[in-house]
Amino acid sequence: MSASIKHILAVDDEPSMLRLLEISLRQAGYLPFTAKDGREALEIIRTQSVNCVVTDLHMPRMDGLQLLKEIRAENLQLPVIIVTAQGEIKSAIEAMKQGASDYILRPFNLEVLEIAIKRALSVARLNIENQFLREQNNPIIALKDSVQNLSNSLVGTSLAMQKVHEAIAQIAPEKATAMIAGETGTGKELVARAIHAGSPRKNALFVAVNCAAIPHEMLESELFGHEKGAFTGAIKERIGKFELADGGTLFLDEVTETPMQLQAKLLRALQENVIERLGGNHLIPIDIRVIAATNRNPMQAIKDGKLREDLYYRLNVFRIDLPALKTRKSDIQSLAQHFLAKRKVEISADAINALMNYNWPGNVRELENVLERAAIISGNKTITTQHLPTEIVHLNAEPLEADNLTQTEVLTGEAKSGASMPHAVEQLEKRLILDALTTTKGNKSRAAKLLEISERSLWYKLEQYHLK
Repeated sequence: MSASIKHILAVDDEPSMLRLLEISLRQAGYLPFTAKDGREALEIIRTQSVNCVVTDLHMPRMDGLQLLKEIRAENLQLPVIIVTAQGEIKSAIEAMKQGASDYILRPFNLEVLEIAIKRALSVARLNIENQFLREQNNPIIALKDSVQNLSNSLVGTSLAMQKVHEAIAQIAPEKATAMIAGETGTGKELVARAIHAGSPRKNALFVAVNCAAIPHEMLESELFGHEKGAFTGAIKERIGKFELADGGTLFLDEVTETPMQLQAKLLRALQENVIERLGGNHLIPIDIRVIAATNRNPMQAIKDGKLREDLYYRLNVFRIDLPALKTRKSDIQSLAQHFLAKRKVEISADAINALMNYNWPGNVRELENVLERAAIISGNKTITTQHLPTEIVHLNAEPLEADNLTQTEVLTGEAKSGASMPHAVEQLEKRLILDALTTTKGNKSRAAKLLEISERSLWYKLEQYHLK
């Protein structure tokens, strides 16, 4: 059964009418459930995956209006369509005020029923998407990106980037899952968005989840949703990211940070195209394309017990490896011009040379941040080397001759005659760094604070001075 088939619940106490609704729903391509009154309908809603309810108003035990109130009281956002007679329009209008999606008059034909259901499902989906987009605060990129715009954001003409563009063009039209591997800051989510924008799903949602940023105890609910009362604080049902991405693309960033027990549930969702909410007891069909990403070596993550081997092979149908910026320095000038174009800021040749001599441990993301800071410092005028961080400019300084100083000479100032100041400063920096690391028992974050420098600067100094 296709995951895109919608489940419609028909509720009516007249057997002939209920049978007519069931036949009509099947002919319209839906999977119908049937109930003879509101109470029976509620039981089905609580145990089955239902996308829409079509109910009569007048029924024994629990009528259509009371059923609607019960559904809304449980914070369920199910669309409900009221079926009523010509003389009961006032009751139908009252039902609309109570939260019904629409009403249709008896007698009706299949076309009227189908239009009402399609409209109700469409509105319900739009409400979900609008809420998501409001939370993301970026509706344009979530729904309207074109593959050309996104590909242009993946700036670079190096051979490595040409391969990335070719890979995106190959995988985008397909439904297959994909795995994107690359260091932090190389643009893995940007590649995932470009794949989505070039796919037949481009008009549906692109939903991104950073698995490393969500506490493990909350990640299952974030991905699969939960039912009301599933745990303390679950006061209403919650749609998870899998359901939210139905018809679109789900991007699982840093998938290797997902707890191993949850990876088994991920694997099942990918294999069977169904999920089960936390605290729920019924399967929900889904139709999504999953793209995963990791900053680890996937095979090493498997050896380290961070990634299930069967999940890896299910995700790794198509693999894209993103190059680190230090391996494609020929793209730095193009990237700099791209990032500065928004501010209409120029950059000097000396500053470009300085950028190209730096190894960029934070990759493209670090380059963008450095340039934004430099533009601010320059007053949005031409960026020169004086506007760049010292660790970048330092690499471009002329090397100076220096004598070797002992630790005692550096700390006491008893340097040999002819010893240069830069060398003395270097030796002092080494000792201060080592002392700070000793004091903090190797905690680099605390050591950086103690030295009153950024953690990134400390990492640079450790690499520069070959300190371990």
